Amino acid sequence: MSTKSNIPFAGSKEQEAQLLKVIEEEKGEKGALIPVLQKAQEIYGYLPYEVQRMVANGLNIPLQEVYGVATFYSFFSLNPKGKYKISVCLGTACYVKGSGDIFKKLLEKLGVEDGGCTADGKFSVEACRCIGACGLAPVLTVNDDVYGRLTVDDIDGILEKYKD
Repeated sequence: MSTKSNIPFAGSKEQEAQLLKVIEEEKGEKGALIPVLQKAQEIYGYLPYEVQRMVANGLNIPLQEVYGVATFYSFFSLNPKGKYKISVCLGTACYVKGSGDIFKKLLEKLGVEDGGCTADGKFSVEACRCIGACGLAPVLTVNDDVYGRLTVDDIDGILEKYKD
């Protein structure tokens, strides 16, 4: 997965002020990094390099430590999420029934990497393991919508539903 987003960082002064306030409140607390990163992700929606650097400077810890924690835990994201979050199940049942091909075709069609977001901010795509819908394999979700028993040929129709 790429750690560099194709969408430029566009944080506001208000967001920066919120983050600096959180850092100030947590600074000096044992184990402050994870709660600060959680708040930072709530503020910005993800943890780009610029935000990681602010956290590192504010908590007076090495940037590589911040990056290590941000990449270790799956609930943190280094890339922005699209308006429509597509998640393709690559669990065993789905994979055996062709979800790998569906995933590859989606990435190719949208021009992104796993975990990436389209330049217009509309779609983000990521692989997941099991979503518990094995009877519908292969499965993908778009936000809260579930699509099952898919083939590669279904991708265009699904994407068309979200072309507001």
